[in-house]
Amino acid sequence: MNTFDFIIVFGYLVMLLGLGYFFKEQKSKQDYFLGGREMGVFPLTLSTMATQLSAISFISAPAFVGLRPGGGMVWLSYEFAVPIAMLFLMVYVLPALYRSGVVSIYDFLEQRFGVGTRLLISVVFQVSRAFATGVTIYATALILNSVMGIDFMTSIAIIGVVTIIYSLQGGMKAVVWSDTIQMILIFFGVIVVGGFALYNLGGVDAFLANVDTTRLTVLRTDSFGFSGDEWGLMPMIFGGFVLYASYYGCDQTQAQRTLSAKSEATVRTILLANGLARFPIVFLYCTAGLILGTFAAMNPEFLSQIDPERPDTMVPLFIVNYLPHGIIGILVVALLAAAMSSLSSVVNSLSAVLIEDYVRLTGKELQQERYVFWSRVTVFFWGIVIVVLSIYAGDIAPTVIEAINKVGSVFYGPILAIFLLAILFKKVHSLGANVGLLTGVGVNVYMWLGAPHIFWLWWNFIGCVVTLSVALIISAIRHEESTAPPGLDQGVGHWFKHETIVLIGAFIGMLAIGALVPVIFG
Repeated sequence: MNTFDFIIVFGYLVMLLGLGYFFKEQKSKQDYFLGGREMGVFPLTLSTMATQLSAISFISAPAFVGLRPGGGMVWLSYEFAVPIAMLFLMVYVLPALYRSGVVSIYDFLEQRFGVGTRLLISVVFQVSRAFATGVTIYATALILNSVMGIDFMTSIAIIGVVTIIYSLQGGMKAVVWSDTIQMILIFFGVIVVGGFALYNLGGVDAFLANVDTTRLTVLRTDSFGFSGDEWGLMPMIFGGFVLYASYYGCDQTQAQRTLSAKSEATVRTILLANGLARFPIVFLYCTAGLILGTFAAMNPEFLSQIDPERPDTMVPLFIVNYLPHGIIGILVVALLAAAMSSLSSVVNSLSAVLIEDYVRLTGKELQQERYVFWSRVTVFFWGIVIVVLSIYAGDIAPTVIEAINKVGSVFYGPILAIFLLAILFKKVHSLGANVGLLTGVGVNVYMWLGAPHIFWLWWNFIGCVVTLSVALIISAIRHEESTAPPGLDQGVGHWFKHETIVLIGAFIGMLAIGALVPVIFG
């Protein structure tokens, strides 16, 4: 990087701090955590996608596709379940949460099962999300160290300090609009990296003539994920469905965005847009990774610079070695934007959960001004915790994107099951829900530590089924009265004909594209 690149990066950091200052007027918890419930489709849709399709996707998905042993375009199958999950949430989960008017979705669980369930699942969320975000910060610090030559610890400090400042000032509005900027920058970055890699390869014909055809298979119908095999079609659909339904509907970082929408119709539009728009973006990521992997195979000098133990370094090394100055600065900004918006989203959500938990435990209602003050204090607290965790987050999986999904897969299934029990099974009580949750998480931890032959994506589905089964059995054996929170009395949502046809069509179309990838690139 040269002076011009550093000026671009510095200018972006200043703009981000200015964004937080611009939105600093927060008068209530609705303002701070839900943006006053007045945000529209465009920023909320991009923000919802940005939290997951972020810096991690930019560097780690291409590394999986282009370099990781056993990887390839099969990563596309990770998207197959998204449209079905969005349709499921549209009908069964988010209408009840939106109507309840809660800030923390775990408040909804307290109204249904009691404070014990709320605190139990709240702790599960806070621990798992803080750790997963630490992995995200670790990945970005790795990039900054490779591209800019900044010390690893200094990189983490830069990300943490700037993000904490603008997050505690600007609340949810600053988070959503920074996410929107990030999504635009990352989309630009993927196109630029893929385009320059293709140019350095010698064009499309050279790429197609030299691509590794073993990396073109997307539909692995002969792999079921129970014998040490990975990325089979069945676990990708069943496990992926539970993962996405839980992530977008039962994870505070995502649900808080939909709760910020103007209306239920806006919520449906956000889910529909996510069900349709994610796949093309991920297809771009994967294609860029395939091109970069082909370029690395044809250029031993470039390949020798990539640490075999850290394939995630492929993208940042290509940026610094093959892209012109100015573009390098913009792409570093894209990576910073992605990491910082991910961190800001999480600290805002963790703060919402923690402060709401405190209010419930103490029984003291805070005045709005004090509520906003202590919300900012908890944002600062969680920012420091995640920065510390990020220092030790690099040794879980061959690529960072797998590490994050492994951590999440321990909890996503059981958490989704608890919300389904709360919304759909009115006779299930708190004891059944709590024991089911602990059993589901315990089974997943056992599979992680004691059954490595089971593909981690199955943990989502298995944990969900175990939690549901145990809760239903215990509630049938021991009868207790249960309560219904606001939002349930109106029932679940309805099947919307247009959205149903479009999302099911998108699911079928993704399968068809997956089957055609070997033909397209072969």
